Amino acid sequence: MSSSASSPGQPPRRLMWLHSRPVLLFAFAFAIMADPVSSVAYAIEAALRALNGDLSLLLPTMCLVLGLIALVILNYHQLVARYPQGGGAAAAAGDAFGEAWAFVPMGALIVDFVLTIAISCAAAAAALIAYLPALAPWRVPLSLALIVAVAGLTWFGHLGRAVFATMTVGFIAAALLVLVYGALAQPHPTGTINPTPPHPPPVAIALAFPVAMALATGVEAPSSAIAQLGQLVGAGRRRFGRITLWLTLGIVGTITLGLTIEASRLRIGEPPANTTQLAELARAAAPAPLFAAFQLMTALLLLAAACSSFQAGPGLLKALARQTLSEGQTTGILPAPLGRTNVHHTPFWGLLLFIAISAVVTVAANGREQRLVAFYAVAVFLSFLAGLTAMAVFFRRDRRPVQLAVSLVGALGVAFTLAVNLARGYPIASLAAALLVAAVFYQLWVRAGRPRGIAGAVTKPD
Repeated sequence: MSSSASSPGQPPRRLMWLHSRPVLLFAFAFAIMADPVSSVAYAIEAALRALNGDLSLLLPTMCLVLGLIALVILNYHQLVARYPQGGGAAAAAGDAFGEAWAFVPMGALIVDFVLTIAISCAAAAAALIAYLPALAPWRVPLSLALIVAVAGLTWFGHLGRAVFATMTVGFIAAALLVLVYGALAQPHPTGTINPTPPHPPPVAIALAFPVAMALATGVEAPSSAIAQLGQLVGAGRRRFGRITLWLTLGIVGTITLGLTIEASRLRIGEPPANTTQLAELARAAAPAPLFAAFQLMTALLLLAAACSSFQAGPGLLKALARQTLSEGQTTGILPAPLGRTNVHHTPFWGLLLFIAISAVVTVAANGREQRLVAFYAVAVFLSFLAGLTAMAVFFRRDRRPVQLAVSLVGALGVAFTLAVNLARGYPIASLAAALLVAAVFYQLWVRAGRPRGIAGAVTKPD
């Protein structure tokens, strides 16, 4: 018998390694972290703009950002342990405060998915324009074309996790090469650099870091995405979720601090029109071929993050859509058409809805990703706040004072981030949209007779 023989229904032995746990962990972890890793493309620049171009305060600001992200991850480490079946903040809020409260993080997730699509496609367009300035007059049409193109890929079926993982690894490799070349480069002052902060340094940092907390988007994804690991039992899902959380912090933290230090040393300030700080950093640090590759990998990673939201958003709507089971029982709260799929199992009405809304948001922002950053941080931090306060309730019930203190400190940090961003005025639209979605879901839930288990929609395969 050939050595490649295997049992019926199993892949050939020579391909068994593709189904091993290390390969599955690689594909899962690096696909899930595409969102937070891609946020590096605009979060550092957002912090510098909030600092009014003061490069001397950029590093402490980003260190504070990463510190708060570490605190959130520490809490989600416990949340994954409590919900190895998935569900994230929605499941935790439903258990801690009553099932109706699960709609708050769900509403925040819906808004977060829309903003991820809009800001990722706008940032991808910015990366392309930074390399090909002739595209600048077509910024908005280019952003919209990228939205449609990414949605089109999703229409024809889900891209495998391995594709997202490959794009993430490609960007990480390109970023590390830029850092290596940049360590040998001479300072190359570019853009606007302001040696005078807009406020005393502690105040300037405290007001600037909440904007850069867009870097935290996607941190909550492992707590929900582990539900898709049907081949693993609870302990395996818990392990995958926790490893992904800390691996994300390590990689995002390393790249963020490296690029921040390099931008400060090379004197890369607020970029001029039609380019980005990250692009100017790569242009100053790396040879032309690497600069081109870096811009391409940046755009591809951003589009992978958008594609992930095009899968997750309509998938959540599908899980909440009304359907009639074989025994005649009706489940779900949203209109039934949102649950209909095409031959590629894509919920097409939900996909079209996300295309339309993200396109409107992109046009409203004139295709500028920096105009969307503060909105972005508000949406995801509403979900964080729900998850962390729920965990605080659990730890109080379980009489675990150390974990309770960690959750309360994390919740306070998240609440401060929300408050500062909302104080800017316009980001309140993001909060209002999330609460409006939550209110609509709640009313439909009440009208449907308050069916049990609605918080589990986040755990259903999309």
